[in-house]
Amino acid sequence: MRVKKSVASRKRRKRILKQAKGYWGRRKNNIRRAKETLLRALAYAYRDRRQKKRDFRRLWIVRINAAVRPFDLSYSKFIAALKKAEIDLDRKSLSELAIRDPQGFKAVVDTAKAAAN
Repeated sequence: MRVKKSVASRKRRKRILKQAKGYWGRRKNNIRRAKETLLRALAYAYRDRRQKKRDFRRLWIVRINAAVRPFDLSYSKFIAALKKAEIDLDRKSLSELAIRDPQGFKAVVDTAKAAAN
């Protein structure tokens, strides 16, 4: 009995080329180039899904720091004061509060300052 592998290999190649759709030059239609590029792209995508979480946390910290400076506080002193006041707000919600509701953020800062003293 003779086994033909053309169906499986064609299916595999088609899957790779389908994923490489939209790439530039030979990367979209040359199986070898498409496979190389796709492997690299998938590796970057995996890495950057984790990197995105770090980037957002850094952004939130910068925003909070900028928002507490007018109240004569640094970011680290503000976070320490929040912990002392037992206010459990994460950095994302603090950042959003600082941007969207300055009066509400001011109330949080005042409460934290009172607990720190």
